[in-house]
Amino acid sequence: MTSVSSAALSNAMRYQQMRMQAELVKATKESSTGRVADVGLALGGRTAQSVTFSRDLDRLNVIIDSNGLVAARLSSTQTSLGQLSSVAQTLLSSLTSSTSGDSSANLTESAGKTAVQQLASILNTSVNGEYLFAGTNTDVKPINDFTAAGSPAKAAFDASFVANFGFTPDDPAAANITAAQMDDFITNDVEPQFFGSGWQANWSNATDQQIVSRIALNETTATSTSANSDGIKKLAMAAAMVSSLMSTNISQAAKDTIVGRSQSLVGEALSGIGQVQSETGIVQKRVSDAVDRMKTQVDLFERHILDLEAVDPAEAATRVADLTQHIETSFALTARLQQLSLLNYLT
Repeated sequence: MTSVSSAALSNAMRYQQMRMQAELVKATKESSTGRVADVGLALGGRTAQSVTFSRDLDRLNVIIDSNGLVAARLSSTQTSLGQLSSVAQTLLSSLTSSTSGDSSANLTESAGKTAVQQLASILNTSVNGEYLFAGTNTDVKPINDFTAAGSPAKAAFDASFVANFGFTPDDPAAANITAAQMDDFITNDVEPQFFGSGWQANWSNATDQQIVSRIALNETTATSTSANSDGIKKLAMAAAMVSSLMSTNISQAAKDTIVGRSQSLVGEALSGIGQVQSETGIVQKRVSDAVDRMKTQVDLFERHILDLEAVDPAEAATRVADLTQHIETSFALTARLQQLSLLNYLT
């Protein structure tokens, strides 16, 4: 003889409800995602394949996101290089006018001062908190302003002039400086300040080493540039000489030498900056091509994963509806069972 009680029936219904609620959670997840809720349970021995695809997919997406930041940095670098080229062109035009006698020494000096200030401003451009021209030293301004108060670069330039000639550029004796003497000063005293240890000591905080980024699973490339490139040094040297000496008491022959050497330097600077622009453009193309390739790979991985984990959306929706209905029916039956009592049976 089997005993039957309302408590036993109620407990059985409760256990059934718990099981159906767990199934409903699983079915709802599959209906909303279009994929199996438990990969290991559904795929069995093929689970490792799905995990491998998912891992590779995540790696690709991380690199694609990283390349977005790299592309932004390279684009900003190209913009800044274009601005540097414009600064060099403007200074070259002023020097050319000075050579032809169409521009006064004061105007040429002003052009040099503007150029050296713009040079510092452009080279100290930052994107997302990182300085574009700092090499790997991205948290420090790469260039010191030559025109700022207490500038070590300006102090070193002025000191080298006094050490060479024995007087300042504003001294009346400066009117006796010959073209040959000025040329010798530029070669032996000024150039080492830009192409020797003086550049890192007084002008630049950037590193020669560039940022190397992984732009694909098996491909890396340098994705930054440095303020230590020769083109930038030559532009800085020309601007520094013109801004420091053109309005002083040095002889006209010495000023002509400065203008001539500066013209040559700016021309070479334009070529050097153009070379950096070209190299940056090549890297931009490599990054863009890498992203296109990886997006194709992402599509393939997503299709493979979907083939493994996909569920029939119609079937999943039907299961959700059926389970919901069964749970509602179970709740209704449980409520009716709870209303039963021995008193009602006896009466």
